[in-house]
Amino acid sequence: MNWEEETERRVAKGVAYFKQGYNCSQSVTLAFADWYGVPEGLMARISASFGGGMGRMRETCGTASGMFMLAGLEEASEEANKEIKARNYAVVQRLAADFKAQTGGSMICRELLSGYIKNVNTNPTPDERTDEYYKKRPCVRMVELAVRTYMRYLQEKNEQ
Repeated sequence: MNWEEETERRVAKGVAYFKQGYNCSQSVTLAFADWYGVPEGLMARISASFGGGMGRMRETCGTASGMFMLAGLEEASEEANKEIKARNYAVVQRLAADFKAQTGGSMICRELLSGYIKNVNTNPTPDERTDEYYKKRPCVRMVELAVRTYMRYLQEKNEQ
């Protein structure tokens, strides 16, 4: 597999989902639905509540939550196993550290938005997706960053 080409393909998929109106978390997870053999409709529903920093509460960035959900598909188990759980948590911590290293130290939605929006809104009604919407927030960049971060993890895991 050409990892650079595959990364760019996945990034383009994630951004396209976001621009179609899916939330940030859905956009990241949907970019990998085929990778894990998860039907797109199911993946969209599973990740729906994590957009806008968990239900638009502006907590953990939905793109980071999307990566963590993918890590569960990659590293977790259907059984209660302490070693597998520890391995999954280690991957989540690594992904979080990589994400924060690229965002200036945060994976909190309201903090990521604060440099772009004066009054970060937590009203549960999503904003209309307009050209202005995309210009005034970093969400597309966060989708790109999360997909690239996750692909880098997969590539390094594959090369071990």
